[in-house]
Amino acid sequence: MLSIVAVAMVFPLVFSVCSALKPLDELFRFPPRVFPQHVTLDNFSDLMVTMSQSWVPFMRYLTNTVFITLAGTFGHVVIASMAAFVLAKYDFPGGRAFFDLVVTALMFSGYVTGIPNYIIMSRLKMIDTYWAVILPAFAAPVGLFLMKQFMEGLPTALIEAAHLDGAGEFRIFWEIVMPNVKPAWLTIIIFSVQNLWNTNAATVIYSEEKKTLVYALQQIQAGGVARAGQAAAVTVIIMLVPVTIFILSQRQILETMASSGLKD
Repeated sequence: MLSIVAVAMVFPLVFSVCSALKPLDELFRFPPRVFPQHVTLDNFSDLMVTMSQSWVPFMRYLTNTVFITLAGTFGHVVIASMAAFVLAKYDFPGGRAFFDLVVTALMFSGYVTGIPNYIIMSRLKMIDTYWAVILPAFAAPVGLFLMKQFMEGLPTALIEAAHLDGAGEFRIFWEIVMPNVKPAWLTIIIFSVQNLWNTNAATVIYSEEKKTLVYALQQIQAGGVARAGQAAAVTVIIMLVPVTIFILSQRQILETMASSGLKD
């Protein structure tokens, strides 16, 4: 049974890669075949030609995406970790209610917060800037939830001993807590990179020179039947980074998920 589920989950990935390696005539062959008869990289080369014809260079789209991804991920890890440390190791009025609010936020899709995010960014005069995408990423609830659950497993005696040695809160956080929750923040990095790398950002960024790589690729993907091969190549390129990161870091993800679901 598990083998069937595994095959069902891997099949879309394999089919996407195989479609990107097919010549255009094989993409429309009926009945369809999973594996290409004649492997070709023409779809990828045609995609590069199409991108080079845009008045905004390909590297500009890529640079925008890399900056948004790195800045948003760094801020998210730092803010989520600091907030989780306070919620996990300190009792204060309203702490439990605040965490319940975070758990509730996990039930809602990012589309639900689209309008509130736009209103806030508009009032902050950040529409059509990178920060309209980066700042909301700082407050993603999944990172805070995972970090808080993981930090609760840290021995409180370790922190108390550091206090007795004269260590301040920031030193305890950076030198004791963060190294001990490495699987958790690595998992958060993976989730954040996946989310930001795949962001379209078209609702808050209007200038073409500030748009992301995914936006540019999706415009090519919407080019109709004539660009079906390029659309298949686009799918592979978009999923390449998230899939690679997950494969390299799946052990940390599994360790974090197990720790966040187990309590003494």
